[in-house]
Amino acid sequence: MGEMRYRKLGKWGLKVSEISLGAWVTFGDVVKDKETVREIVRIAYEGGVNFFDNADVYAKGLAEEIMGEILHGVPPGTPLVLSTKAYWPMSEDPNDRGLSRKHLLESITKSLKRLKTDYVDIFFAHRFDPEVPMEEIVYAMHTIVEKGYALYWGTSEWPAARIAEAVTFAKENGLHPPVVEQPQYSMLYRERVENEILPEAERFGMGLVVWSPLAQGMLTGKYDEGIPEGSRFARYDQFRERYLTEENRRKVLKLKAVADELGLTRTQLALAWVLRLPGISSAITGATRPEQIRESLGAAGVDLPQEALEKIEAILKGEA
Repeated sequence: MGEMRYRKLGKWGLKVSEISLGAWVTFGDVVKDKETVREIVRIAYEGGVNFFDNADVYAKGLAEEIMGEILHGVPPGTPLVLSTKAYWPMSEDPNDRGLSRKHLLESITKSLKRLKTDYVDIFFAHRFDPEVPMEEIVYAMHTIVEKGYALYWGTSEWPAARIAEAVTFAKENGLHPPVVEQPQYSMLYRERVENEILPEAERFGMGLVVWSPLAQGMLTGKYDEGIPEGSRFARYDQFRERYLTEENRRKVLKLKAVADELGLTRTQLALAWVLRLPGISSAITGATRPEQIRESLGAAGVDLPQEALEKIEAILKGEA
């Protein structure tokens, strides 16, 4: 395992570990055992992870509660970067969703309580909300930062044009702009980030922290021979249908030779590949078992040689 490196969020001062740990579909959902989560979190921060990503909607608040309880128990002074998000419905209340000022301010207050903290480092707008004017979204996020509930704010899965609109509006009105976008990005889902999101993010000095860098586990090789019982593809039809194609299976099998040559697993190869781009600040990994986070940490500090990148590119383009 290499030395964990820390990258700035674009031009901004905050530094996040290049490998980070997210709570989506794991904490309080698939993993109900708090001791397992505690062990995963311990391995992560002892391995140099400082960035822990969450959202109010993950397990309907339970993921935040579990993470809050566990991170409360880490050694005092452990330097952490915490994030959470708001947008998705949290109840039947028509105001308990979206990016209205009311919902954003109420959501951050509830999230801080669940996380047992006075502030988070990053508060994300979890999707773009076409029902709310941009001025309301940006002013609300500015207020949240000014009040100290969050130190920075960001967007997640926003269209490039809306990111540009938010930054421009903030700058023209002396407000805090979004500093980071959280899109999906992996070897098997790359065009949107490379062609649309990254150019805009770099233009505005924003960082990218990417989710699903392993394409929901497809890139790990665990589906080489079928669908293991209890795996993500066994539980979630939408992920299986998106990624488990014969073409993808062939690509993943071919990637094994490239990984083997470098002394890496395919998980580590996929993470190092995502991090080859300087515009990517962090790859958010998930873990349901301690050995999974240990394996992911093996990608820290890895720079893929040019020859390997060329081989990977040929495989991904179907030319090898």
